[in-house]
Amino acid sequence: MPADVPTILATSGGAVPADRTRWSVGPLTKHAIELSGVSGRAPRVCFLGTAYGDNPQLIRDFYDMAQEAGLHGTHLRLFTMPNVDDMRDLLLGQDVIWVWGGSVAGLLAMWRLHGVDDLMREAWEAGVVLTGVSAGSICWHVGGTTDSFGPELRPITNGLGLVPFSNGVHYDSEEQRRPLFQSLVADGTLPTGYATDDGVGVLYRGTEFVEALTEKDGKAAYLVERGPDGAVETRLDTRLLR
Repeated sequence: MPADVPTILATSGGAVPADRTRWSVGPLTKHAIELSGVSGRAPRVCFLGTAYGDNPQLIRDFYDMAQEAGLHGTHLRLFTMPNVDDMRDLLLGQDVIWVWGGSVAGLLAMWRLHGVDDLMREAWEAGVVLTGVSAGSICWHVGGTTDSFGPELRPITNGLGLVPFSNGVHYDSEEQRRPLFQSLVADGTLPTGYATDDGVGVLYRGTEFVEALTEKDGKAAYLVERGPDGAVETRLDTRLLR
């Protein structure tokens, strides 16, 4: 059954290296599946690798993860054409939609070209849990920082805006991320936002922040707000998932 309220778990993680496959479903993605409330059958999880150009190996990696985790996996591919006739039927029939990283600018452009942006809002409002990593995290927000345009990070401000916040990903692992995100919030280019270290996610129910979660001990999420003298960063209590 769908989640009782619209739910997003936006992350800088969700998949972990594996021994027999390239990736395994990580604790953050498992938590997103739990939030869907499904029981008595295999969870239905649809994977979107749009931001990574619908790379065929990535899609194969997803099915390896899904099989290992006992998921009923499907995927939506947009390159070079959609792989299904009825994208609405596919997306609204899921328990969880899982969006991979890559170019968030490319993702947003392709989604809007094919009407997936409206379908994501409809799925979210219907209780399908939305989750994802990096580009698959920023996309649900107003905007964030991105390397979609080159190695020098730039702001992106045309996210789906399902939640009224900005989003900073890879906050502890890419040196440009933290200072740029803070400066963009400080000058008003981006609204108040939540940033995540690698392995961390932020949970929203409806449009409200609920909690920060991590699959890596010692990692955290942060609230970044505009203050009178620049950005104000507050480290959040972050619950470790097992």
